Amino acid sequence: MLNHQYQRKQTMPTRLWSALLCVLLLLTPLHTAAQVVFEARIDTLLMLIGEQRELTLDVTCGAKQKLKMPDFRPQQPINGQVEVVDILGTDTTLLDDGKRMQVIQRYTITAWDSAFVLLPAFTVEVDGKPYQSKQLALKVLTIPVDTVQVDQFFPNKDIQRNPFSWDDWKPVIWFLVINQLLLLILLWLYTHWHENKPLIQIIRRKRKLPPHQVAMNEIERIKGERKWAEEDSKEYYTELTDTLRNYIRERYGFNAMEMTSTEIIERLLQEQDETALAELRQLFTTADLVKFAKYTTMINENDANLVSAIDFINQTKIEVDPNIPEEEVIVPEEVKQLQARSLTMKIMMGVVIFVALVAIVYAVYLTIDLIR
Repeated sequence: MLNHQYQRKQTMPTRLWSALLCVLLLLTPLHTAAQVVFEARIDTLLMLIGEQRELTLDVTCGAKQKLKMPDFRPQQPINGQVEVVDILGTDTTLLDDGKRMQVIQRYTITAWDSAFVLLPAFTVEVDGKPYQSKQLALKVLTIPVDTVQVDQFFPNKDIQRNPFSWDDWKPVIWFLVINQLLLLILLWLYTHWHENKPLIQIIRRKRKLPPHQVAMNEIERIKGERKWAEEDSKEYYTELTDTLRNYIRERYGFNAMEMTSTEIIERLLQEQDETALAELRQLFTTADLVKFAKYTTMINENDANLVSAIDFINQTKIEVDPNIPEEEVIVPEEVKQLQARSLTMKIMMGVVIFVALVAIVYAVYLTIDLIR
């Protein structure tokens, strides 16, 4: 019984101290998070009159605390001998997973009198409570003066003219040359765009077919489409007579496409006799009736007119010497490209103009920099 009471007396203080220790451990992070650290420093302790040095104010406090830094302005004296030249800016960094923050404010300071300067303690406010830094010491040195020859004065020196060097002007010259080349390219592009010419003209040598062979190839195409077998033969006779007109134009040298059927026959009578043109006259007459009078032909009649056209071509054709040199023509793919070329040309001209302007501006910048 006595032993049990003794153990109980020993256990109660132990539990009390454990509870107090837990409370302290819980309160310790809050205390640490709210701790304020303020430091002021200068990058050097010695400087000449008129030189500039950097003053840094470093504050670490809670991230949610309200911080007020010293309100220094340019040309504002810190004390009678040191003044602020410029405010370099403020850097803020979060620490401890965003619980604390570090604020660093930098100033440029200078002094105009040689002396040992003791800067006063700087003050910041955190949640309305002031915190001061340590005092800083700064030694301002004067420029050495020749005390032996105090009466010796020197006049102002004349403006020095640096010797001319081509190496200094090489970048300007190169940019001007590049700019001239770009202007020539722009002129070439504009000329092709204005005259609707392709950038690259693909040429190949191709033997031109004689008129009779071109006409026979076209008749073979008409035969393959079998339009002569249809009831409405207007399109068939239109294609057939156009083929003959093109052949006559190339063969005899007059514009048969712009002439009537009667005018073509009268013109051909100067080259051929009436007998040779009888079937051709009948073909043109039938074609005119079909196209303009809605005349309906028979299939065998259409077939006969097709044979008449072939006979006329075979009777009047002129064989071409195979040794005739081939003539240069543009391939069909290039002709199709002409339609889509306009937008591409405009984009290319825009790019060239932009690069040329950049080259001009940079060349002017280099020239001004060299003249200064």
